[in-house]
Amino acid sequence: MECISVFDMLKIGVGPSSSHTLGPWRAAERWIKELKENNRFDKVEKITVDLYGSLSLTGKGHATDYAVMLGLSGADPEYIPVDIIDVIIADIKTNNSLAFNNEKAIAFNYKTDIIFNRKFLPYHSNGMTFTATINGRNYKSTYYSIGGGFVVQEERKISKANKIIFYCTFPYPTQKGDDLLKFCNDLKLPISGVVLENEKSIREVASIDLELKRIWNTMLECMYTGCHTEGNLPGGLNVRRRAYDIHKNLIGDSTYESPQQWLETIRKTEVKFRQILKWVSCFALAVNEVNASLGRVVTAPTNGSAGVIPAVLMYYMVIENHEADFEHIKKFLLVSGEIGSIFKKGATISAAMGGCQAEIGVSSAMAAGALCELLGGTPEQVLVAAEIAMEHHLGLTCDPIGGLVQIPCIERNSMGAIKAINAAELALDTDPKNVKVPLDKVVNTMWETAKDMNTKYKETSEGGLAVGVNLSDC
Repeated sequence: MECISVFDMLKIGVGPSSSHTLGPWRAAERWIKELKENNRFDKVEKITVDLYGSLSLTGKGHATDYAVMLGLSGADPEYIPVDIIDVIIADIKTNNSLAFNNEKAIAFNYKTDIIFNRKFLPYHSNGMTFTATINGRNYKSTYYSIGGGFVVQEERKISKANKIIFYCTFPYPTQKGDDLLKFCNDLKLPISGVVLENEKSIREVASIDLELKRIWNTMLECMYTGCHTEGNLPGGLNVRRRAYDIHKNLIGDSTYESPQQWLETIRKTEVKFRQILKWVSCFALAVNEVNASLGRVVTAPTNGSAGVIPAVLMYYMVIENHEADFEHIKKFLLVSGEIGSIFKKGATISAAMGGCQAEIGVSSAMAAGALCELLGGTPEQVLVAAEIAMEHHLGLTCDPIGGLVQIPCIERNSMGAIKAINAAELALDTDPKNVKVPLDKVVNTMWETAKDMNTKYKETSEGGLAVGVNLSDC
């Protein structure tokens, strides 16, 4: 059974894509570590990187080439100042040289040493092969970015069996929703309580709280930045940032000096009924506009769907409970992470494998379940909320225009957040005994739908809006 921590599902990194940016970035780091363990790093004379499948087809729009170069340069996506990313990339392009792990200069031509192959590797559509040339011999390692920043390395036996073996050390391991409910009933704990017990088995409570606060602060700063940044997004589509204008109309003449003061200002602002959906949309749009401009976000469970969970959590704090504190935030993040892990184990969180239902659909389910618990829902109702949210995202395709995480991706975060709120409210008025479709059934259905979905609707920009809209019109 796979053992997935909430901190695996909610990771801090640089946009615009967890599969296409954070994953390849981490893969480059792992390759460097592999070279060092094999005493080859210091002997490397040349580097080439082959990108396959979705990484190739939409890689430039997702900044996969940037991510590879930054990873090879030794930069950390969690901590790199985002304003120096362009400086590092420009230096590589200008000098045809790369500071390999920031330790040694090595010749590198980004035009020829990163190869975009249109073919797909057999294990996963997000494949990449790193090649090191040493004394005329090539040493190759293949990695797969399987969604949400998760990376696995190709192993001959594993790739033949088309599966990965995991070992779980949690005291209450869950593979399905039914497993989770059993532990909740046995321990007389809410879902957040069971998840916390699992996390406590691998780290101290103080460490758990510290990391959850860091995740929340990153989400809050991301929303704050998005609401206060004007202009067009990079990438060539000239998409205007909308969170700035919406926020300006909503906030009026209020003043504040930090993201925390901004949050408290909003919580004290009288919100009219018609403004609730605008606020939720504003929060979601803000996050994904930051993500689309290579800003720092939290995978939730992916970068492309990073706006749903912060937007719904802000909804709870701004609309539902003005007295909400860190304990509420903690429960929300623990529940959302656990629901996301159930989808990852039973289906996928990669749009390249399952379309956008695997990203926005999963994030909406995560947020719906978490909100339901905070609003007083039972563990059974929490899973009902997650099921409702996913049920109404089934079959959602991934068809980004120009291979960019902008159209329709940014708006979809707004829609996913609003569906999550609706799903939570419906679940609270539902007797779980009357539910016809349990969460585990919808997870399985999502996976079957993913396998049936035409490849062109899985983050390739070869179908849907990506070909139905003329780029010149943008």
